[in-house]
Amino acid sequence: MRKGKRRTERNMLKNLTALVASKASCKNNQTVRFKPQPRNAINSEETYPILQTHQSRMATTHIVLLAVFLSAAAAAEQLRLPGDASFPAAQAERLIRSLNLLPKEAGPAGAGDAPSVAPGELLERRVRLPGLPQGVGDLGHHAGYYRLPNTHDARMFYFLFESRGKKEDPVVIWLTGGPGCSSELAVFYENGPFTIANNMTLVWNKFGWDTISNIIFVDQPTGTGFSYSSDDRDTRHDETGVSNDLYSFLQVFFKKHPEFVKNDFFITGESYAGHYIPAFASRVHQGNKANEGIHINLKGFAIGNGLTDPAIQYKAYTDYALEMNLIEKSDYERINKFIPPCEFAIKLCGTNGKASCMAAYMVCNSIFSSIMNLVGTKNYYDVRKECKGSLCYDFSNLDKFFDDKAVREAIGVGDIEFVSCSTTVYQAMLTDWMRNLEVGIPTLLEDGINVLIYAGEYDLICNWLGNSRWVHSMEWSGQKDFVSSHEESFVVDGTEAGVLKSHGSLNFLKVFSKHFYLILHFKEKNTLMVFLRIFFSN
Repeated sequence: MRKGKRRTERNMLKNLTALVASKASCKNNQTVRFKPQPRNAINSEETYPILQTHQSRMATTHIVLLAVFLSAAAAAEQLRLPGDASFPAAQAERLIRSLNLLPKEAGPAGAGDAPSVAPGELLERRVRLPGLPQGVGDLGHHAGYYRLPNTHDARMFYFLFESRGKKEDPVVIWLTGGPGCSSELAVFYENGPFTIANNMTLVWNKFGWDTISNIIFVDQPTGTGFSYSSDDRDTRHDETGVSNDLYSFLQVFFKKHPEFVKNDFFITGESYAGHYIPAFASRVHQGNKANEGIHINLKGFAIGNGLTDPAIQYKAYTDYALEMNLIEKSDYERINKFIPPCEFAIKLCGTNGKASCMAAYMVCNSIFSSIMNLVGTKNYYDVRKECKGSLCYDFSNLDKFFDDKAVREAIGVGDIEFVSCSTTVYQAMLTDWMRNLEVGIPTLLEDGINVLIYAGEYDLICNWLGNSRWVHSMEWSGQKDFVSSHEESFVVDGTEAGVLKSHGSLNFLKVFSKHFYLILHFKEKNTLMVFLRIFFSN
C-alpha cells in the first residue's frame, strides 16, 4: 500500500513538473481572474472560474485539480510580473507608486529638505503628535527611518514609544500581519498608546502595551505603511529577506539606544506575523550564537491568532466552522474534499519554484473561500459580527489623521503616501504563504526561548483550533509532557477569561470572548494585557 502511494505521488510530481516546464499552456490563459486581498483573507467576492468548474465535479482526481491550479498560478504570475520592455509607462508609474516611493524628504526631518541617509544609517527624532491633550510633557515618543543596507533604496519606518512605567521594562517589537498591513493600524486601533477620536484628537489607551514595555512598531516588509523604496527590486518575497531586514534594523536601533541593550527583548505580532516571527526570532538567536554585532537579549515571542503551519491550520477550517454552526454537515463533507489536494499541494511547495507555492495557495484557499461563500457577510476576524468595508472595520480616521500636514511634519514623512495595506506586498509574499514556519520553533524552545501562542475564540481566519493543533503536533523534547499537561483556568478579576496550557518554555492561551486583531474594541478589562504582564516578566 505504501509503495503504491509513493508511486502515485511520484507520478503526480512528474506530471506537475512537466506542466511547469511546459509554459505554453499558461501563456494565453485568460480565464483565471486572481484578485489578492489586502488582508490575510480571501473574501466571497473573489472568483476562480476554473475552481468553480471543478467544485461541481468533486470526484475529479487530485492530479487534475493540482495541474489546473499550477497552470493558473503560472499564468497569474506572468500577468502580475510583466517583463516586456514595452510595458506602458502609465502602468509602470502606477506600479512604482504602489510600491510606496521615495518622498521629498529622505527621513524624519519635518518641513524642508532632509540630509541624505547612507545605507545602514538610522535617522530618528522625538515626536509629539498633534491632537494630544494640552499640558502633556515629554512622552519619550520617537519616529524614524532606517536605510536598509544590501538594498537598492529601501527605507524602513518605525515608531518607538518608551514605557509609561519603568525604563527597565522589556523592549517589545510589534509586527502587523497582512502580509503588507501597516503597524500604524496597531498603534491607533489595537495596542498602541492612544486611539483616534472622531474629532481627530488622540485618546489615551489605558491598555496600551507601552504601559508595560518600551514598544517598537515597524512598517515592514518594504512598501508597507510609510516604508518605501524607489526600486521594485527591494520588494521582499520570503522570510529570509524579511528577517534579515528586521535583524539589521535591530542592530542599528540598539546602537542608537544603548540604554535598552540590557533590557529583555520580545517579538510580538498577529496574523501573518505567525510567519514573520518564528523566522525573525531564529535570525536573532542565530546572530547571538555567532556573536554578530550587538547581543540582543531575546527572551521570547508571542503570536496572536497567527498563520504558522498552513497544512494543519487549513485542515482545521471546516472543523471550526462546523463547531461554530457556520456551515451544515453536508457543506462540511463537500468542502473537506479539498483537503487532500491542499495537503499534497503544500508538500510540493518549493519543489518547482514559485509556481508550486502559488498553486498551493490557490488550492488551499478554496477551503476558506468555500466557507465564506456560505457565511456571507460575517466578519472572519470575529464571527459574531458583520463585515463592513474592505477590511471588515472602519479605519477611515487613520487615513484622515495621516492626511493632516501637521501630523506629517511631526513624524517627518513628507509627502509620501501612507499605505495601510499594500496589495503589492501582499502579492509578493503569496509564494511564501504556504510554507511551514513551525519548523524553526523547536530549536528556540530547546534553548530556553519562551513561546506564547494565543488566540481568541471567535476568529475564523486564523482560528484557535488550528493554532492549538499545530502547537500540540510540534515535535520537541517537551512535546509529550505538553500534550499530557492539564489546561488551567486563566482568571481575571474573579472571572474565567481563558484556558492556559504550559510546559517548559511553551504556552498556549485560548481567550474567551476576545478578538485580538482589534484589541481596543473591547471595553472590558483586557485579558491579554494581564497575561502579557506575566509573560514579559517571565
